[in-house]
Amino acid sequence: MFNRLKEDIKAFRDRDPAAKSDLEIYFLYPGFKAIRMHRLAHFYYTHGLQFLARFVSQRAARKTGIEIHPGATIGRRLVIDHGTGIVIGETTEIGDDVIIYQGVTLGGTGKDTGKRHPTIGNNVMISAGAKVLGPFKIGDNSRVAAGAVVLEEVPPNSTVVGIPARVVRQDGKKVGHELDQIHIPDPVKQKMESLEKRIAELEKEIAR
Repeated sequence: MFNRLKEDIKAFRDRDPAAKSDLEIYFLYPGFKAIRMHRLAHFYYTHGLQFLARFVSQRAARKTGIEIHPGATIGRRLVIDHGTGIVIGETTEIGDDVIIYQGVTLGGTGKDTGKRHPTIGNNVMISAGAKVLGPFKIGDNSRVAAGAVVLEEVPPNSTVVGIPARVVRQDGKKVGHELDQIHIPDPVKQKMESLEKRIAELEKEIAR
């Protein structure tokens, strides 16, 4: 357990340039505290101590603003940067060397039973505000842009953006017209423009 703690602290040091010391990470980083408490909660969960597992996970949520269901499976060297508003569902599986930013949801759609939440591969980055909803996989070495809503499987080595998310880069090559994390299509605006166009067409027909 001590070696695992050292490994987790080192992961934060390597990926967060703002980290000044191991003690700062251990005592002051909510993401690190949430992961540490989750490992205890998950131990209780897998040993049939459901109430105790939920007690630990809810205490962690109150202290950190990060809610990880004790049933979720987390790999090695997970980094939760900032972390406020993160929700990770019961059947979520997270691989090794993953980094997750604030406001991320790894959840379900309410339509599935059993495996309801996503599987996150190794070395994946999920940016601020992204939502990954459903029992599919985000492939290894992939990137999910800020604010993206992912509703289907993402191939390995891909970058996805938008609502709903689509692949704009795979294996280092652009796929279609690449977008960035700022210029993401607004689905509400697109729908309004479509309605305005249709209204104009109907007004012309009425005038004729």
